[in-house]
Amino acid sequence: MNRVTEILPAGTWSGPASDTVQLDREARHKRRAVLTGQGGLIALLDEPKAVFLADGDALRLDSGQIMVVRAAPEDLVEIEADDMAHLVKIAWHLGNRHLPTQLFADRLRIRRDHVIEDMVRKLGGRVTQVTAAFDPEGGAYGYGQTRGHGHSHGHHHD
Repeated sequence: MNRVTEILPAGTWSGPASDTVQLDREARHKRRAVLTGQGGLIALLDEPKAVFLADGDALRLDSGQIMVVRAAPEDLVEIEADDMAHLVKIAWHLGNRHLPTQLFADRLRIRRDHVIEDMVRKLGGRVTQVTAAFDPEGGAYGYGQTRGHGHSHGHHHD
């Protein structure tokens, strides 16, 4: 089985990939996982700490091949409000519940949850169901988009 020797952040690598692995948000936040590409390439991710693999990141394998990571579509909701102050208030309530939230300039994105969607509506927000990639904010304590990228492991896997 191939092993991941380096994680290359999106935008820092070029050239053709040997295969593509499509993962939801949970599967992109791992320390150790066997990854199977859409073309059948299999690789072991084995990091000292959990890493967050973002859409477009590449995994360099010990075989020299490159496997690109793609964010799998998930069932989400987008939240909009009348103005930025209103959107910030809604974002505060989501953060107070420690919900993973993806931030955009004019909207928020969370996983579908009818209880939270109802809360957002009661706060005056507009909720639209979408199916899209989910890349929530990492947070002050490193959960989410912990970017342990761009490093070579410097150790040998047998």
